[in-house]
Amino acid sequence: MNRKAFIAATSSLFASTLIADNLSYSVQNTALKPNQNKLKLKKGISYYMIKEDLSVLDKFKLVKDLGYHGIEVNSPGALDIKELLRARDTTGLEILGTVNKDHWSKPLSSPEETVQKEIITSIAQSIEETKQLGGNTVLVVPGVVNSSVSYEVAYQIAQKNIRKLIPYAEKHKIKIALENVWNNFILSPVEAKRFVDEINHPLVGWYFDVGNVLRYGWPEHWIESLGKRIFNVHIKEFSRKVMNEQGLSKGFGVPLTEGDVDWKVVMQALKMINYTGEWLVLELNSGDRNQLNDYSSRLDKIIEYNV
Repeated sequence: MNRKAFIAATSSLFASTLIADNLSYSVQNTALKPNQNKLKLKKGISYYMIKEDLSVLDKFKLVKDLGYHGIEVNSPGALDIKELLRARDTTGLEILGTVNKDHWSKPLSSPEETVQKEIITSIAQSIEETKQLGGNTVLVVPGVVNSSVSYEVAYQIAQKNIRKLIPYAEKHKIKIALENVWNNFILSPVEAKRFVDEINHPLVGWYFDVGNVLRYGWPEHWIESLGKRIFNVHIKEFSRKVMNEQGLSKGFGVPLTEGDVDWKVVMQALKMINYTGEWLVLELNSGDRNQLNDYSSRLDKIIEYNV
């Protein structure tokens, strides 16, 4: 090949490569470009946080007065269904979903067949109660790893039992939302994504807890990886400094918006994935009217980043 032909060929190759690189860069930036519209967000609170000595109805009224849009309750059988429905209909406060109350004492990952049957029955009841209450998700801890249950065994058994729950979820059209907790299990966002992708069902996803990952990661990384798999979001604060100085669980003791969660970045990440779950649900220490009002105001500040 003569010099003139070589220059023409290499110039053409360089131009093609540059166009391809520019196209790739453009596609990547388009994919990462956050939703330009504000997310539709609603403020939720866990029922157990209401410390006031009130009836179910009056607790609903209190939460409604403080600016919350919905409430989350434990299940099954933690509260009277008829009483909850009466409080919901009287106040207009939504019951957004339930939290299964047995998933720690009877984990889905237990190698004991009796325990597995009991927790499947319990979660199935939670699914049914959630439907009755007008909610759309049941929060479930996916499993627990300890000295007697290995990581791999827990992984396999948990997936097996979650699959057994899918027919109940399909029947009632209720989502099974797995939460990231301090259970020595599912410790990275990539693994969390893979765990539900292997189950491969639209009614199985994640209830992402923002504060729980500060111990070993950053919430925005989890949000990026989980994307559309996030059904709901739990709002919780955490301080690594307090954890290191006073002990693990003490890290949760700092006031909301005053710890290590970068709430602006978290909200940007939720916009990036176009979070459609709508709910930001507080899961903090219980408190009286004044404390719950303070929580509401602090959650408003977080939501202000939704711009």
